[in-house]
Amino acid sequence: MSHHYIKAKDIHYRYPDGNEALRGVSFLITHGERVALLGRNGAGKSTLLLQCNGLLLPTAGEMNIGGMPVVKDTLPEIRRSVGMVFQNPDDMLFMPTVEEDVAFGPLNMHLPLKDVEERVAEALKAVGAYDLRKKSATQLSGGQRRRVAIASVLSMMPSVLVLDEPTANLDFGGRRDLIRILKSFSHTQLIATHDLDMARQLCSRAIVLADGRVAVDGPLEETLADPTTRRILEID
Repeated sequence: MSHHYIKAKDIHYRYPDGNEALRGVSFLITHGERVALLGRNGAGKSTLLLQCNGLLLPTAGEMNIGGMPVVKDTLPEIRRSVGMVFQNPDDMLFMPTVEEDVAFGPLNMHLPLKDVEERVAEALKAVGAYDLRKKSATQLSGGQRRRVAIASVLSMMPSVLVLDEPTANLDFGGRRDLIRILKSFSHTQLIATHDLDMARQLCSRAIVLADGRVAVDGPLEETLADPTTRRILEID
């Protein structure tokens, strides 16, 4: 995959209970863009993120990552290329130590042990968590767990990062550190968030979802000033 883009074409998704969470979502995020995905709870943000690495597959339409469609047969390659950071880092950390959590993905790629060790060290250093490598995730603060969760994704060397509410439940220091880390990455990033101040610091573009559809897609500051967006997001 030489072009690290995300392309959604008329994506629909209906849950087994009949709830239609996505209703014809289309957009293109190009190489190196950092885009905020905005919308109220229930708008379809998390469902859309899960389409990016095939944890959910569209009911109709097509998700494409770097020229490869997200379908059952391509999932191993897609999941190496798309790093997903969940809202709750505890969903991603389950090994006895931090370094084992970060090594889990590369080991499952059947890489040589020396390469795995190098990836773990580089990923932990990138998020400022190398000194935590021998600790258990249960010993870490919320901000530290978030950094380790990101490191566990970076160790896979993805071309695209998708993040679900990355600043949720972080204190001021943890939030500041996370924003600094995300700014330092050249990856294409799609960030679902309610944190508009963080979005302003990180993103130049916003996609606003409402009722499973793209309501607004444009430059972030213009989008946040748009009366339609302000009504959707209930910005005073």
